Amino acid sequence: MRYNIFYDIMTKLWVIYMSLKNNDEFFKINQDILNNEKFRKLDCELHHGITRFGHSQRVAKCTFRICKKLHLDYEKATRAALLHDFYLDEDFTIEKQRQILSAHPNVALINAKHYFEINDMQANIIKAHMFPLNGVLPKYKESWVVTFVDKGVALYEMYRFKASLAINVLMIFVFNMITLNR
Repeated sequence: MRYNIFYDIMTKLWVIYMSLKNNDEFFKINQDILNNEKFRKLDCELHHGITRFGHSQRVAKCTFRICKKLHLDYEKATRAALLHDFYLDEDFTIEKQRQILSAHPNVALINAKHYFEINDMQANIIKAHMFPLNGVLPKYKESWVVTFVDKGVALYEMYRFKASLAINVLMIFVFNMITLNR
């Protein structure tokens, strides 16, 4: 009995240690991006019910873990995943959401190349992350990982944050209607 408890505690401590170690490595890989002034502005841009900065970090952290497990180029893939939505709303003159949806990978790539060194694989990751909506085919395994991770994270965020936000707004509206009628 004692052995099982000891084993469970040691296993949990090992998991915590490894996640801290991976977190440290994640930040070392991306420190220049995370400290970039324009990139930090993404923390004021809404995206899927949270900020574009938060969304990009979530996609990059998942990409980091998956690519590392699959023995892919996790450093380059993680950096590209972090930059996949590197655009500000002010970067667009178009206002139609559908056009922004298909055009934003090109703007993100232009911004990424302007501030950071980007290789061909990273360029493909950024341009292809909206596949099949923008028609750019992922050429690398890492590109496919980011494409799938971005879709999964976006679905999670829209369910987790946008749905609850919509419900909260609806509840405030109903509360206001009830109190106004009194």
